Amino acid sequence: MTQSTEQTTGLRFVVDTDLCVGHGRCYTLAPQWFDCDDVGYAEIKDVVIGAGERTQAEDVAAACPEGAITLVEK
Repeated sequence: MTQSTEQTTGLRFVVDTDLCVGHGRCYTLAPQWFDCDDVGYAEIKDVVIGAGERTQAEDVAAACPEGAITLVEK
């Protein structure tokens, strides 16, 4: 595993599994951050959101039709 020298945001995704219905927008829009389980529900990959990716991360969270994805400061 390699370490990035890019400044990180401290942001992390959280998925409310009670709200997620498996539309798949998260892993379609951001496969670098999301994957899907065996039935199509969102799974968050263990990766860091870089400082330059904050806007994209916010857009991905906002694209969830169920509002199941939020960004939290770590």
